[in-house]
Amino acid sequence: MAVNTRTPLIAGNWKMNLDHMQAVAFVQKLYWTLKEAGHDPQTVETAIFPPFTDLRTVQTLIDADKIPFALGAQDLSEHDSGAYTGEISGQFLAKLACGYVIIGHSERRQYHNETDEIVAGKVQAALRHGLSPVICVGETSEDLERFGASAVPVGQLEVALENVAADADIVVAYEPVWAIGSGQAATPDQAQEVCAKLREVVAAKLGEDAASRTRVLYGGSVKSSNIASFMREPDVDGALVGGASLLVDEFAAIIRYQKHVGV
Repeated sequence: MAVNTRTPLIAGNWKMNLDHMQAVAFVQKLYWTLKEAGHDPQTVETAIFPPFTDLRTVQTLIDADKIPFALGAQDLSEHDSGAYTGEISGQFLAKLACGYVIIGHSERRQYHNETDEIVAGKVQAALRHGLSPVICVGETSEDLERFGASAVPVGQLEVALENVAADADIVVAYEPVWAIGSGQAATPDQAQEVCAKLREVVAAKLGEDAASRTRVLYGGSVKSSNIASFMREPDVDGALVGGASLLVDEFAAIIRYQKHVGV
């Protein structure tokens, strides 16, 4: 495998939190907190994933104030247009300058019955419109006990990458369902083991070059006190952060992991 030149990615998934006015205040405060701390945005890419109703407002703010955050959406439709009430097309997201879109989050799989095949269709929809899919995979505690740590996420990713071109710009996020919101994160060794297996899937499906450039994130009870331990692992390239991304000081500390813990 080539030397790791991947830019770390810290992504904040706001889930169903913050209206568009709250989003403005949050983004401004996060930006100034990082700036006053001397954070260099070239060293770590920061991406935020607000609710759909916030996207236009946040995009306008980012553009007007030249805030160095990438913008992403939390989901999209498999379909580009048509009679799909409540669905959001990748075409719409591209017009809002979204660079990323989360696909296959465990909450979508659980509460909206999204299958691996639906996730694969959404990956294709994202790529059709120039969006980088953040493909979420992970196992429940039952999966972990029955199949082991990597079997389920590996299988999920293999399906998601069907018919994906070797030069596609994708991100993979390993989120053990048993760790999300539990306060009990995976250990760095556990995260590394599964992230390495996921990179092997990318290599098998898309080639070694794709595997060497694709960023693999960890998510699940990430906080400022444990992020550095994950980022020391060779196959962990960042984090998909849930609850902690709603706390300005905590999220800023996660983004600044290189400084405040000497990584």
